[in-house]
Amino acid sequence: MKKIIIRAGKERSLQRRHPWVFEGSIARGGADAGETVRVESTEGVFLGWGAFSPESQIRLRIWSFDEGQRIDAAFFEQRIARAIAVRKRLPIASDALRLIHGEADGLPGLIVDRYGDTLVAQFLSAGAERWKPLIADQLLAATGLSRLYERSDAQARQLEGYEFATGWLRGDGPTEITIAEHQWQLRLDVAEGHKTGYYLDQRDNRKKFAEIVRQYGCKTVLNCFSYTGGFSVAALAGGAEEVISVDSSGPALARATAHVALNGFDAARHRALDADVNATLRGFLKEGRQFDAIVLDPPKFAPTAAHAERAARAYKDINRLGLMLLKPGGLLFTFSCSGGVPPDLFHKIVAGAGLDAQVDGLIVDRVGAAPDHPQTICFPEGEYLKGLLILKA
Repeated sequence: MKKIIIRAGKERSLQRRHPWVFEGSIARGGADAGETVRVESTEGVFLGWGAFSPESQIRLRIWSFDEGQRIDAAFFEQRIARAIAVRKRLPIASDALRLIHGEADGLPGLIVDRYGDTLVAQFLSAGAERWKPLIADQLLAATGLSRLYERSDAQARQLEGYEFATGWLRGDGPTEITIAEHQWQLRLDVAEGHKTGYYLDQRDNRKKFAEIVRQYGCKTVLNCFSYTGGFSVAALAGGAEEVISVDSSGPALARATAHVALNGFDAARHRALDADVNATLRGFLKEGRQFDAIVLDPPKFAPTAAHAERAARAYKDINRLGLMLLKPGGLLFTFSCSGGVPPDLFHKIVAGAGLDAQVDGLIVDRVGAAPDHPQTICFPEGEYLKGLLILKA
């Protein structure tokens, strides 16, 4: 077994059971991509078993902190079974859910979502890639399914030194799937949609939005960065009379329009606007338009902390415009999915937007990802999605 020696003083994060080791923390040692290595301090004290990644700044991802653990087929079988067992205990109102959430489930670099009878997996680290054939077989055995589609096309995979990989790993068939979420139906294409096909992490927040629209009697709703209209369907379900979905993707908006029809809502209550969100917000402001509720769910502006300053300006600008476009007593449901923007910074950004807009508001709720996208005590980076529900004063 190859050894990786950690620089003196850099072992503390591993002793706190943080699963990442960066390139600068390694004193010596190396291995092949994805190979399991023994990680030790300069004094020879065992720290963990990790997967080595020679191309990534995150040079090691820890599989286990237990010296007696063996990283073999039984290890992956147990981790997969444990992750699935946890999901069975969660109140998930959908036949689509996240089964494995990377580091939070002890399987760094592995994402697995289930859409009805189909699994979709992302192998985003050297370790996950090395064990891919075994993991694929074990996923199907653990779920009793026969279809597994690979969507290893996220930037994180390139940072590990791998090309994108997509297509059927096991089984085959149509890639368009209809799922049930709460009382709604939604369609997605696992071969083409964002992430693994859909934003499952917002499932509970969509339901909350429907309830809020109904509770506050919101009649006009603006859904920005709407993608395929999940929040738009929620707003219509909550009784909104006019919902505008804004996105720069024509195909996504076409699916949003189809979702409105699929769920039996009057097409006249929904308008899909293929446009730039920032320009649209400024245009509405110039027109004097105002809304009862606005959703801001932008893409990842800051994938890492290094991008936080630039992202802060972008978040601040759209939130400033959103707050100005709300009617008094209106609701802003604003999100950041950037791992490089922690919750306290996001709050400060939105507060700055309020100051610039000369608007104050009450934070009615703070939200995060659905519980099948867990985070652990020892891995705060897992808290990527954060949201604020603000009632304009």
